[in-house]
Amino acid sequence: MGATYVDVTIRNPADPERTWTGKFLVDTGAFDSLVPRVHLDAIGLTPRGSREYVLADGKSVAMDITIVELEFEGEVVGGTIVYGDAGAEPLLGVTALESGGFEVDPRNEQLKRLPAVLLKACGEMR
Repeated sequence: MGATYVDVTIRNPADPERTWTGKFLVDTGAFDSLVPRVHLDAIGLTPRGSREYVLADGKSVAMDITIVELEFEGEVVGGTIVYGDAGAEPLLGVTALESGGFEVDPRNEQLKRLPAVLLKACGEMR
């Protein structure tokens, strides 16, 4: 099984003309997505807070986060982006992936569109 990559455009919601596009590794082991800080700064984003994350080696670290629009495979979703180091590989986390209605097809190393986005019924459906 190999790695799955997808082109993703991130957009500053306060200034939608400011975008950055890159090749993201789809990481189903990560909740949130990650982009090197330099690209987030370049499109005018600023940290909106900090969150504790557990790294693959078990180490816990506090990292800055912000909110963006992510566009990939013809879908636009809102999501949390973690500020990564300058050399970090951009990651597309499972929250954005599932919000867009996708899962990973590991055999073909591509995203697979789900037949429908899951939504738990809240009260009476109309």
